[in-house]
Amino acid sequence: MAKTTSLRCRVLEGKDLPAKDVSGSSDPYCVVKVDNEVVARMATVWKSLNPFWGEEYTLLLPHGFHSLAVYVLDEDTIGQDDVISKVSLSHQQISAEPRGMDSWLSLAPVNPDQEVQGDIHLELRVPERGHPRVLRCHLIQARDLAPRDPSGTSDPFARVSCCGHTLETAVIKKTRFPHWDEVLELAAEQELGEAVLSVEVWDWDIVGKNDFLGWVEFPLDTLCPGPTRSWFQLLPFPSTTKDHGGQLGALRLAVRLVEDTVLPPHHYQPPIQLLTEPIVCPSQPPEGTALAVLEEVTSGESRQDVATKLVKIFLGQGLAVPLLDYLTTHELARTTDPNTLFRSNSLASKSMEQFMKVVGLPYLHEVLKPVVNRIFEEEKKYVELDPGKMELSRGRRISFKGSLSEAQVQDSSLQLLKGYLGDIVDAIVGSVDKCPLPMRVAFKQLRRRVEERFPLAHHEEVQYFSISGFLFLRFFAPAVLTPKLFRLWEQHTEPHVSCTLLLLAKALQSIGNLGLQLGQGKEPWMAPLNATLLPSVTRVRAFLDALVTVESPEVGEVPMPQGHCQPPATIKEGPLHTCPEQGVALLPRFAFKNRHFRLSTQALAYARAPQGQVLSSIPVEQIRAVEQVDEGTFQHPHVLQVVAQGDTGQLHTTYLQCKCPASGVPPSLLSPQSAPELWQWLWALRRATSANRDTLPTCHPGTFRAGRWTCCLQRTCAVPGCSRTHGTVVLAEWSDLGDPAVAAQSLYGHLRAALAGGAVGSAVAGPPCPGQAGGPVGDRL
Repeated sequence: MAKTTSLRCRVLEGKDLPAKDVSGSSDPYCVVKVDNEVVARMATVWKSLNPFWGEEYTLLLPHGFHSLAVYVLDEDTIGQDDVISKVSLSHQQISAEPRGMDSWLSLAPVNPDQEVQGDIHLELRVPERGHPRVLRCHLIQARDLAPRDPSGTSDPFARVSCCGHTLETAVIKKTRFPHWDEVLELAAEQELGEAVLSVEVWDWDIVGKNDFLGWVEFPLDTLCPGPTRSWFQLLPFPSTTKDHGGQLGALRLAVRLVEDTVLPPHHYQPPIQLLTEPIVCPSQPPEGTALAVLEEVTSGESRQDVATKLVKIFLGQGLAVPLLDYLTTHELARTTDPNTLFRSNSLASKSMEQFMKVVGLPYLHEVLKPVVNRIFEEEKKYVELDPGKMELSRGRRISFKGSLSEAQVQDSSLQLLKGYLGDIVDAIVGSVDKCPLPMRVAFKQLRRRVEERFPLAHHEEVQYFSISGFLFLRFFAPAVLTPKLFRLWEQHTEPHVSCTLLLLAKALQSIGNLGLQLGQGKEPWMAPLNATLLPSVTRVRAFLDALVTVESPEVGEVPMPQGHCQPPATIKEGPLHTCPEQGVALLPRFAFKNRHFRLSTQALAYARAPQGQVLSSIPVEQIRAVEQVDEGTFQHPHVLQVVAQGDTGQLHTTYLQCKCPASGVPPSLLSPQSAPELWQWLWALRRATSANRDTLPTCHPGTFRAGRWTCCLQRTCAVPGCSRTHGTVVLAEWSDLGDPAVAAQSLYGHLRAALAGGAVGSAVAGPPCPGQAGGPVGDRL
């Protein structure tokens, strides 16, 4: 058995944030941290005290995580970004809401004494009754302490207190990973029953007050006689912060924690057989089957999760296209007005949408990425059609004659939009042969079912719209609107680029609606684009006809090639500066060499130029850790390390430096904003190696130079790593099928909850298929 923990976190919006800029506004963004590890960074919303983000992340977490924190910061062009406030939720608070929470939470101030991190390694020995009352506290070491000094390190010492007595360790200078190995003994002059032993860690400062780094306390009556030795998480002092009464604003969060115990895969064959019964035995009555139960009981809040798990399970079984055919056929049977077909977020619509994301993501990248790249490369070009939002002063960027008139800005915007839109339509209509075969077969089946349900001539448009509604309204248009969400662009979108993407997405929606609503909307300023949209609709009709003209076996026999749902061959590529392990003895200025790196599903390789010969590569399966290097280790910032294990079993470390812009974020909140390339490479490498076994539990965030480790100051090269590795938090990906047993366990939970709640009663299944157990669905579960 294995335990899995996933956290769905959606940062929706903020309200009444304090103004941090002289203009009376702020430029807020959010940083999400799990147990002090940065996992996500929201987009910046410019000039707003009531920002809307709406960004959602599914995090695969280590079992037993402690807390989730969301920090709100104000982005500044010059200097460090301002930390506005934060919301922190403990594991206990989140797990107390099994259905999840969606509420406004008051933002709290960020107190430096509350921002602690790291662990301390202790051995405690409590005297037995009748023995001398001496408490022995062996302070071995600490790791991952917060950096309090400008150098990015600290000068930590520990203080032990009990029964009115206090002792301190020596100060270990310039490290976040101190090794004390000191035994402190405290005499107890009273009964130990109610006594408390506290261990505090401080950063020593020669001038001014010492900085707090964290503490842990032990009621002695909870400790067993004899030695207690373990790692303990450092905690902040109990909060004495008063309620600010909403003075710092509020943040709306939607959080749901799912913790499951997953059995070995063979235990899930019966539930999977129940789900696939109506597909592999289509002659049996659909009423009472497990799929019918799921359709009936899934609500809006759980439908997305159910659709995701269904598609991944049926993809693994090679039955994804028949599943979509089953769901869409049942929705067609319930639809009387063709104008409302697939408009709602039904299980059929959500499943088709998820299927396109999983199977069609490489296709989407091939079609849209060249145009999206060009839009971002030309980001300084101002585009706006809405007179109410037009900033005429920004037109100076496209003219040397001062501010342009409203008509001139509209004309230049139209020309740019027509060029972008023409390229997008050209790429789409020319992509018939690039579209994955399972998608084409699914659309072919969908069109055939629609023709059977609405055979009259005046319903001919529905045959086209049933496909274009999915392909354009739920696939191409959302990808253009939010390219980061679909991994078409790795960085956050600037406001003026967002305007261009929004207008293009609206145009694609109009094309997806086959031009039926042109001139009828509430946005008359879009009308000048109609002359471009109408010819595009004609071309899209021909594209849809060609898309479904595909020779394939009957539904249920569509081959699903192995690995079709894997990420593209190239996960990430770009220039990095590299330094081998043996080069760290040199001056860093000369140790790092500029190379072009390419990370694929098989290897991390580099060459001198993008199209050059590969000089060296590291197989992905050999990578044991991917970690950030402490900033003080090299003269260059933003360095990460890749630790790999060769065929001989020996570990080798390669250091990679990302050329990033200067950081504006406080060091304690280091995020993708401060070093975008660094975090993109970290997450890409961790995602590529998430299935690796024998990963390292610890590593050194420094280098071994001049006879000692720069991080923990140890003088033995082979000493185990002083820092925990941080690859345990993984962002879930659409294209990753994951473990089928985990998906089956989730669906099993939905079915059990529905049947236990009496929502469907004692559903009776039809005649069982050969070799399968009969009886009601509830009994067979």
